[in-house]
Amino acid sequence: MKFAIVGAGSIGGYLGGLLAAAGDEVTLIARGANLEAISKNGMKVVTEDGREVVSKNVRVFSKMSEAGPQDAVLLTVKAHQVGAVAGDLHHLCDATTSIVTMQNGIPWWYFQRLGGQYDGTPVVSADPDGSIARAVDPARIIGTVVYPAAVLEAPGVVHVVEGKRFALGELDGSTTPRIQAIAARLVAAGFKAPISDNLRAEIWLKLIGNLAFNPISALTHATLEGLTRYPLTRDLSFQMMTEAETIATKLGITMRVGIEKRIAGAEKVGAHKTSMLQDVEHGRPLEIEALVGAIIELGTLTGTPTPHIDAVYACTRLLAKTIEDAKGRLSIQY
Repeated sequence: MKFAIVGAGSIGGYLGGLLAAAGDEVTLIARGANLEAISKNGMKVVTEDGREVVSKNVRVFSKMSEAGPQDAVLLTVKAHQVGAVAGDLHHLCDATTSIVTMQNGIPWWYFQRLGGQYDGTPVVSADPDGSIARAVDPARIIGTVVYPAAVLEAPGVVHVVEGKRFALGELDGSTTPRIQAIAARLVAAGFKAPISDNLRAEIWLKLIGNLAFNPISALTHATLEGLTRYPLTRDLSFQMMTEAETIATKLGITMRVGIEKRIAGAEKVGAHKTSMLQDVEHGRPLEIEALVGAIIELGTLTGTPTPHIDAVYACTRLLAKTIEDAKGRLSIQY
């Protein structure tokens, strides 16, 4: 298949490198030093077991307009970056191209093709001006829940921390030839790619942890182990997750993992820094709206109070503004 990876960072590079190694025709959309390194040396992926996969057969461009139509576009930029690229995605599409979204949190398309009471309701936190929804036809979208953790160690070099699972789902829960074809290519490249008939439940399963752990860690500079073992932040996590679970239940989602078990699982991960804490330490924009703001929005939609989430959201928004205004970063120096 012909794949375009929009956002050749850690997850995009991981996917693109292994798909190319498996024989697919891969185009990476990158910029700056990353583009230069990939052009010169190919895409290098260091897997969990230390194996190095170098794919020199990838194409790489800075502009989508240079790449041509694809069978599937893997959209691997962060949620707050989608708006900036959505208007150019049409350059990668012909009549049958699928767009596979790989963002954390509640996506802009959450209520599209859902049916029922909230069908078609926009998620303003994920798409404030509606430009993403206007640019991307819902019929093209395949949703994904991304479970692996990876780091862009250097330009053109991705180090996989752990994980191979990318859960896929059509927005209406159907199993189609196109999603089967994409899943098959991912499996051939060494990934796990189960097809879900209820991807929104998968989204909530991952989100309910990210909702609490990411902002609390960003505010406190604590690892997962630290914030789950400290009684006050463990209880705060529980309260935030309880509010979110109430919203999910009102939207017809049944959580298959209890909150205490979810917190215990995070504790077992150990001294891991969440992605939001890493962004604070590097002075990057924070993924607040998709992970936290959208939950508050859905709380308002369903008439669900979210006092604990509201408080953490306010503090995290101010933290992000402080870092942005100062053009700085925050980290604990030992």
